[in-house]
Amino acid sequence: MDYTINEVLQFVAENDVKFVKLAFNDIFGVSKTISIIADELPRAFKSGVSFEASKVDGFLTKEEQDLFLFPDPATLAVLPWRPAQGRVVRFYCNTRHLSGDPFEGDGRNILKMAVAKAAQMGYTCKIGSECEFYLFEMDQLGNPTQVPHDQAGYMDIAPLDKAENVRREICLTLEEMGIKPESSHHEQGPGQNEIDFRYSDALTAADDLVTFKGVVRTIAARNGLFASFMPRPIKDQHGSGLRIDLSLYKNGVNLFENFTTEQNPQAQSFIAGIIHHIGEMTAFLNPITNSYSRFGRLEAPKYITWSNQNRAQLIRIPAAKGDLSRMELRSADPSCNPYLTFALLILAGMDGISNNMTLGDPSNFNLYACHPKDLTGIPTLPDNLGEALQLAQQSEFIKAIFPPFVLETIFREKFSLWENYCSAQDKDAFEKETYFKTV
Repeated sequence: MDYTINEVLQFVAENDVKFVKLAFNDIFGVSKTISIIADELPRAFKSGVSFEASKVDGFLTKEEQDLFLFPDPATLAVLPWRPAQGRVVRFYCNTRHLSGDPFEGDGRNILKMAVAKAAQMGYTCKIGSECEFYLFEMDQLGNPTQVPHDQAGYMDIAPLDKAENVRREICLTLEEMGIKPESSHHEQGPGQNEIDFRYSDALTAADDLVTFKGVVRTIAARNGLFASFMPRPIKDQHGSGLRIDLSLYKNGVNLFENFTTEQNPQAQSFIAGIIHHIGEMTAFLNPITNSYSRFGRLEAPKYITWSNQNRAQLIRIPAAKGDLSRMELRSADPSCNPYLTFALLILAGMDGISNNMTLGDPSNFNLYACHPKDLTGIPTLPDNLGEALQLAQQSEFIKAIFPPFVLETIFREKFSLWENYCSAQDKDAFEKETYFKTV
């Protein structure tokens, strides 16, 4: 909701708000926060709240070490799980230099620039996400175990599905925070769940996805459970994906409307641009070593193809009408930084439109049922993080989007991670130790 600063200050004064959380993400998508008392909020809006940027991954510049958080009044949300007396509210923040200029490494700022580029070309992207996660039991000391919450399967019901009430609580909490859930159900893996929420503008969609992950973790903990967004936390079970729905508007018209029968040329080029750049972008959409254990297994995509409705493809066009008409990208996973991911997808699509890229024929067949020789010549997603990083490092498209110091930080950290993974004798144990509790 588009609150003004005055409306926010009035709400805080009238609703017994005592604490304000100023939230942002580092360059890897890890959530960070600093709390101030409500009386300090006017100052935060006017001059920002400083923090030591050198201690946040990807936020250190050569010129200065302090950056400033400016709360975005449109992102006001009460935290429903905190006490009703002495309420706590949260804002997502824009990060700026002392001069007031936007910080170049701020994911929200990078996404805003992508949205602005699309707007200059006359286009608007709306984005929705479908995020999967696993629930695990906790031990007597409150530490997460490797034991799934249940042994239910796809869309099973209680009592086999033990997470029905947990998902209900998550949905109600999201609704209280202004995020409208559309559906929820048990997924295919034991203890695996999915909650989908309504599409919105790109920046709100990224903010909402960060909020969603935080709410899931919080509500899970309140129920004595641990939520993991690790792409594949259980070997030989279904991985957790982040399916991203994108619709493209021009002059108020959704260009994906009737795409299966009347393909709009701009929508075609938009998809073609994403397909053209997907290899270079994969290191951002799938940023950890565990991400690559999903590809080509148990319905996760591997081949760079598109189709009408076929779920085996990288990109599919779901059966939908009106504002729900869209393309669906199926390769990303919940470990990504949504701000960078959404920015890359928008800019890749705009590049496709700018260069009138042509979209090849759809692959309307089941890739999983094909003989390997029938798939010869079809390009694939990178096999591992190392290969994905090399493609990104060589990409002029990537270099044009991110400041050099941001890319240096990302490549340094991710190549180090890749080397540690390669040298690990027990790679499954390495990934569990590195990702299970933090992703």
